[in-house]
Amino acid sequence: MFAPAKINLGLRVLFRRPDGFHEIETLFQEISWTDRLEFYPAESWSLEVRGIDLDAGPENLVTRAAHELSREAGVPCRGQVVLQKEIPLGAGLGGGSSNAAVALVGLSRLWGLKWNRERLRTVAQRLGSDCVFFLYGGLARGSGRGEIIEPLEGRFEGEVVLVMPDYGISTAWAYNAGEFPLTQVEESVIFRFCRNDRAFLQGIPDYIHNDLENIVLCRYPELGDIKDCLLRAGAETALISGSGSTVFGIFRERSRAMQAAQRFEKPLRARVCRMVARSREF
Repeated sequence: MFAPAKINLGLRVLFRRPDGFHEIETLFQEISWTDRLEFYPAESWSLEVRGIDLDAGPENLVTRAAHELSREAGVPCRGQVVLQKEIPLGAGLGGGSSNAAVALVGLSRLWGLKWNRERLRTVAQRLGSDCVFFLYGGLARGSGRGEIIEPLEGRFEGEVVLVMPDYGISTAWAYNAGEFPLTQVEESVIFRFCRNDRAFLQGIPDYIHNDLENIVLCRYPELGDIKDCLLRAGAETALISGSGSTVFGIFRERSRAMQAAQRFEKPLRARVCRMVARSREF
């Protein structure tokens, strides 16, 4: 099974909740970059991670997903999972959350549970705010901590250039470094749109904004230079995804996107992706 990455086409932090989390409003868009998970029957639990130095122990989200599902379903936690990592860590692309969500689906099938999406989401939301989105994929509005998902039809048009430095950024640090009020603010209007409007999907949203961006740029100003370079290369818009460290630019034409990606050299890594629509069948 393939576990996709995502970008946040917009992110508003509305207020800090009494439970310590932040109430957000965001627009998730799946992109065509994936990790791969293989599932095999076994008499005990094991996880092998390839492609990156990543602990496979109790703190790994795939391992946590397995144990949470095992407890919820009342079945033994058994199986061999091989995770081939391609999506970098701490990049704001949701790779770990995606791995966890796909692990829930794959293990549900391996163990013969055949749980539907709604039943799996009760487990997914305990694993991380982005995990529920990856049970749906495609284009979706996220609210609450990000775990309240409203799937939307279609996808945005355009080519995405992702530019990643050789380090990640802690999501918890980015949120904690910001000054967000502990009271509810007036409802954001950035995602009030006609869901079936093709002009909306074909256009570049003029509300694209990330409330975490200035926080991140204060500590990592070089990411601002990447953003400026993408805009000079012809991007319609450019933004930090989530809490970073990935900066993405959206281009109208693939040829211009490819040319822009070639501007970035090591230690930076650039990749051209497309935005993905998702069937809602499960």
